[in-house]
Amino acid sequence: MSDGFFMDEQATGWRAAIRRFLPLVLVILLVGSLGTLLYSASHAAQDHERALSEQRRSLEIIALARAFEAKTARAEVTLARYVISLDPDTGRLFQDQWRTAASQLKTLAYTTRQSGWQRGNVLALQAAFEQRGKTLSEIGLRTTYDQKMGALAQFHQAGKSRDLMRITALLDNVIQAENARLQERSEAVSLAGDRNAWFGKTSQLFGLVLLVCVLFALWFANAAYSERRNARRQADNEAERADRLEEAVASRTAELSDAYEQLKKETAERAVAEENLRQMQKMDAVGQLTGGIAHDFNNMLAVVVGGLELAKRKLRLKPQEASRHLDNAMEGANRAAALTRRLLAFARSEPLLPNMIDPDLLVSGIGELIDRSIGDQITVAFEKEAKGWRIFVDQHQMENAILNLCVNARDAMDGPGRLVIRTGQVHLAAHEIGECAEGEYVMLTVCDNGCGMTPEVLSRVFEPFFTTKPVGKGTGLGLSQIFGFVHQSDGEIRIESEVGKGTSVHIYLPRHIGEEGEAAMDAHLPSAEPVLHPPTRILVVEDDPRVLNQTMAALAELGHLPVACDHPSKAAKLLTSHRDIGLIVSDVLMPDMTGPEMVRTLPAAYAHVPVLFVTGYAGDTAESADFGGHEVLRKPYTLMALSHALSHALSGSHHPGTAAAAE
Repeated sequence: MSDGFFMDEQATGWRAAIRRFLPLVLVILLVGSLGTLLYSASHAAQDHERALSEQRRSLEIIALARAFEAKTARAEVTLARYVISLDPDTGRLFQDQWRTAASQLKTLAYTTRQSGWQRGNVLALQAAFEQRGKTLSEIGLRTTYDQKMGALAQFHQAGKSRDLMRITALLDNVIQAENARLQERSEAVSLAGDRNAWFGKTSQLFGLVLLVCVLFALWFANAAYSERRNARRQADNEAERADRLEEAVASRTAELSDAYEQLKKETAERAVAEENLRQMQKMDAVGQLTGGIAHDFNNMLAVVVGGLELAKRKLRLKPQEASRHLDNAMEGANRAAALTRRLLAFARSEPLLPNMIDPDLLVSGIGELIDRSIGDQITVAFEKEAKGWRIFVDQHQMENAILNLCVNARDAMDGPGRLVIRTGQVHLAAHEIGECAEGEYVMLTVCDNGCGMTPEVLSRVFEPFFTTKPVGKGTGLGLSQIFGFVHQSDGEIRIESEVGKGTSVHIYLPRHIGEEGEAAMDAHLPSAEPVLHPPTRILVVEDDPRVLNQTMAALAELGHLPVACDHPSKAAKLLTSHRDIGLIVSDVLMPDMTGPEMVRTLPAAYAHVPVLFVTGYAGDTAESADFGGHEVLRKPYTLMALSHALSHALSGSHHPGTAAAAE
């Protein structure tokens, strides 16, 4: 009997242990299974989202490639219309379309930056596009300078060129490679979707199992703890509270989903509105640019025309007064030439001519010009603290930048005020100011106590054509030109401004060290008087009769013996008939062939004859090897500038592209 009692007691103990630990074991198993399922489902969702993202990127790359192909084709069609019609507006439309195509290609390169299988295709496409751009630019230049037949022939030849076929082939390679990748990503999306579906079904099954387990646990708990009704009621209350919480979560999730859809709709509408606003701003900028340039040129032409007319009237009776009017006309012409150079520099069509400059001496040298430009109401103070540190920049562009900043400061003060021009020494850490590398810099600061700028205006000051001045009072090129010049010189520009307290513009330029720089600076600075040469017979190649006559007269005035050549094809024959020709002065863009092309086609017997190229616009070729190291003189020029250029060319001290225009 004692053995049976012992066995019953042992069985009761086992049942009690099972009742105590079985719910805990079930809970552990359920929690572990639920965690595993949630973890797997989360990873499946992430894989599905990643695959969708890659698929969207492939579609975006294909769309960019198609858009780039369409834009380049449209640009070439526009160029054909320009070559046939000679309409300047069509030519500008071609330039805009080609720049848009270049921007699209940059976007394509940026989008495929992490796609190793596309890197080679995109790099080759960029190279082919740049080569194609050079060919089409040359066709446009020929058309601009009224070389229609030559441009048509070159355009016909360009239509069959290999670079066009290479661009098409490379675009096909990009699209085919991305289509192949898209197919792989589509399969990945499908697989990820299947995994999500599987986890969804598994979740349903797990929910059913969980429900069965919960019911079993409730039944087991009811059988084990039937005497504890209060505990069961409390458990029921907790279950009811959990149900209410689940309903609240579901309701809140639905509200967030509706809010997300509304936000997407508002974002799309805002994007459309912003695009319309940008288009309106572009049209407004073009109008401001046109009005500003027309205003400036009309003022300059009024000075030139009025001065010449008054000089013509006073020439016989009052020669001194006539001379004064001629000086005024010359100053107006020089200002027009300076404005043209500003436009060319803004368009990157006139290369920088850097030399080593002492910023303290530069600021002192233009002090009088600044005083004349801003008037007597403004007090100008100079704080020169560069202390011998020098910079390697284009002196004319640097002076123009400082003068533009001073004029902007004058307009901001709009009456009496104080202007401070300061130079100093700073040492910058890497990327402390913009993209500047670590090193020593010269800082040039222009401070005023004017009206200052709002944050909205400050964020747009470097945009091309943006100006706060009234229509006809500004072109919007000043600060954007300074921004481009500073960055071309490996520097950085920063503006600090506060409404009502004034503005400070800081320009950081790298310090230049070395005796070679000093020698280069001395070589670039023209002497007061050019080196005199004996009278030289000079062949003048120019297709414009008026320019040819003016150049002949200028050379004769300088004591030389000019020989006229009105077409480049006649140059070789004239050289043969005039064996004593010691210099060739040639225009760059002429009918049938350019000046450099003419020089290259001359017989070898005349290879020793020095050449002076004269041009008003050389575009991207101004820094190429086409000039062969020969002297370049830019139009318009003075007799002194022509004399210096002739001196350099005849003495053999070539400085390509450094001959200055009229100042």
